[in-house]
Amino acid sequence: MRTNFDFSPYRRSTIGFDRLFDLLENAGQAAENYPPFDLERLDEDSYRITIAVAGFRRDEIEITAQQNQLIVAGRRNGNDEGQYIHRGIATRAFERRFALGDYVQVRSADLQDGLLSIQLVREIPEAMKPRKIDITGASPAQIDLQQSHNDNKDQASAA
Repeated sequence: MRTNFDFSPYRRSTIGFDRLFDLLENAGQAAENYPPFDLERLDEDSYRITIAVAGFRRDEIEITAQQNQLIVAGRRNGNDEGQYIHRGIATRAFERRFALGDYVQVRSADLQDGLLSIQLVREIPEAMKPRKIDITGASPAQIDLQQSHNDNKDQASAA
């Protein structure tokens, strides 16, 4: 049993979290299981989505990446010939949506043996990566030397 959580009090008191609340609200909706897929993490910043698309040709599948979302859609061109006694291979139209994290880009897609593999990589811009900041200034020993040098100057000018 699923219950919907009301995010409206949080929406009123936060700024810039709209997308997060939308994702949380939509995650509670019933998800369709067609076509089945695998999601793999290949390394720290590389991923692969593998979707079982048996019966679909390359020209019947469309992959669209837009605003942190990946949409994979399949539409058969029709013209099924023959009279089927049993039809167990599902070739109905589908649309799968995947939410992509910030800086995740689609690298490539490959269709082989009824499996569509989509390669993804997270590329964080250099300006957004953590960087070390050098601390400039004199060491404590240099400060002591400079302080005693300044004290000697003060004594000489006072005499």
